[in-house]
Amino acid sequence: MKNLIHNLKYRNQEQIGKFLGDWYGQTIKENGFLTEIDYVIPVPLHKKKLKKRGYNQTTLFAQQLASHLKTECWPNALIKTANTRTQTKKTRLARWYDNRSLYELSDPSLLENKNILLVDDVITTGATMEICAQTLKDVKGISIYIASMAVVS
Repeated sequence: MKNLIHNLKYRNQEQIGKFLGDWYGQTIKENGFLTEIDYVIPVPLHKKKLKKRGYNQTTLFAQQLASHLKTECWPNALIKTANTRTQTKKTRLARWYDNRSLYELSDPSLLENKNILLVDDVITTGATMEICAQTLKDVKGISIYIASMAVVS
């Protein structure tokens, strides 16, 4: 899995994101999980990193999940406000501290009373998901679920 995600993120192999999204989406559908999701929201990249990479690997995954869940992927619901360096070598506390005000919502009113599936590529410490969920949690009536391609253990 480590090699797949590395190739997806750093070797321009976008098809891996679609493949993993199809695989996970099919598994979710076959098991009857997450049947009431209104939006699938990928963790965003900063616009500079997106321009450099050319795509958000998490959005590719999220789009396929949304297709299987028969719902909408909303890649611009969360906006990353600062360009940060890779987080792979940081501790959980450092990630949390660096990320606490990194994300904002484009239109919170559209998320009121909705079930959201928040998606990232890899959960290492959980800090990124936690910060994104904290950004979403103040929306009235929102329910937040999470999914990722991989979890570091």
